[in-house]
Amino acid sequence: MFTQDTFSFLSELEQNNDRDWFKANQARYEDKVRTPALQLITTLAPGIQALSPRLTAVAKKVGGSLMRPQRDSRFSADKRPYKTNVGIQFRHFQGKDVHAPGLYLHIATDGCFIGAGIWHPEAQALNAIRSCMDENPNAYRKALAQLQAGGFEMDGDKLSRPPRGYDKSHALIDELKRKDFIATKPLSREQILAEEFPARLLQQFEATQALMSYLCFALNLDY
Repeated sequence: MFTQDTFSFLSELEQNNDRDWFKANQARYEDKVRTPALQLITTLAPGIQALSPRLTAVAKKVGGSLMRPQRDSRFSADKRPYKTNVGIQFRHFQGKDVHAPGLYLHIATDGCFIGAGIWHPEAQALNAIRSCMDENPNAYRKALAQLQAGGFEMDGDKLSRPPRGYDKSHALIDELKRKDFIATKPLSREQILAEEFPARLLQQFEATQALMSYLCFALNLDY
């Protein structure tokens, strides 16, 4: 699994974020970052499937649950070629990319966290979630209560004004303003390096299941 060497590599990558350095240190990346990440995905796979058989846990170097280290900088002012974090997403099997509902693990030197939900949904999906919240508010409130009890907080981008079609006095207006429906919980480096980390991670994800189920229901996806 992950070791202190994982964080050491990420820290050095922050200081040397260029292709020549990465190529020279490719073996370290494989040994200290990618291999333990793939091992973790393999270890977690049965537990992820137990949470929902619709979630995928695929231990592949490319095209699986581990996000690629290369950044897509084509439309960004930041032209650094590599991500300085480890990202693992257990997404819904019907989702094509990172915008699908899923569970997430983020490991970086400046902070680690776990997450669940849907990030930057397209307009049609966003409207479907808001409509579901308007029509089924109690189930959403129960999902929020489960998250709070598990130490999670809703995070992500929000509108500054109510979305079109919703009154500012709506009981869930603060939630309806969300552009992301993500619940996050911080993790310490010590938690990630602990031997029992995989089992504890699955326990943490259990607190997000009402939210995941609700979002999939809103998007007409099985969960």
